[in-house]
Amino acid sequence: MAKQIQVSIDRNSPVPLYHQLAEQLAASIDTGVLKPGDAFENELSLADRLELSRPTVRRAIVELVARGLLVRRRGIGTTVANEVIHRHNELTSLYDDLRNSGRDPVTEVLEFRSDLVDARAAEVLGLDPEARLVYLERLRSVREGPVAILRNWLAPNLADLDREDLATQGLYSLLRRRGLIPAVAHQTIGARPAVPGERKLLQLDRTDPVLTMSRRAYDSAGNPLELGEHSYRCDRYAFDITVYAN
Repeated sequence: MAKQIQVSIDRNSPVPLYHQLAEQLAASIDTGVLKPGDAFENELSLADRLELSRPTVRRAIVELVARGLLVRRRGIGTTVANEVIHRHNELTSLYDDLRNSGRDPVTEVLEFRSDLVDARAAEVLGLDPEARLVYLERLRSVREGPVAILRNWLAPNLADLDREDLATQGLYSLLRRRGLIPAVAHQTIGARPAVPGERKLLQLDRTDPVLTMSRRAYDSAGNPLELGEHSYRCDRYAFDITVYAN
């Protein structure tokens, strides 16, 4: 029998109901209240118990499936995913990574524009080459010092993002609040010599390299959400990737 997870829904909150539900259910998986292979309460039972509409509950479950936390199988139902699989499939931001490792990230917003014309980024986002894009540049640090310079290009409809929110929260968290759920990303990871501006911000010596990551993130329908190009101190951040044999 599926375990019933205690959930608190704030109907006066600006956070969508489905996202409140998804985050609390995800937390129950991350903390081990629900374990890999456990049966998951069905959609109808959750909706009745929490007095939510079935579409709201269904959207929360779909989000957890997209994040690799739940698995749906015909004839078996919905179960909690194997731990290795859901870690492998999880798409997180640097802010999430640092918090999950027990660090307190600090963000300085270096640039926030809503009028940038960039044909290359517009093509990635599926927009007209002359579209005015939102451009963010942030410096993220921990107690030991700076970790990364984050550069992101977003669609014009995100021009009303709050600068203070960007300084205190992760970008993906802010996107999810708006119902924009990153589900898959194509990432290119590399390394190169740091340019002068990076050396100053990241407190690097002249010969120090930077790790680089270019990311194109999409929602579950394949719609582009963001283009990110980030530079990391190689002594304060590493990419941990699980690969599988064919």
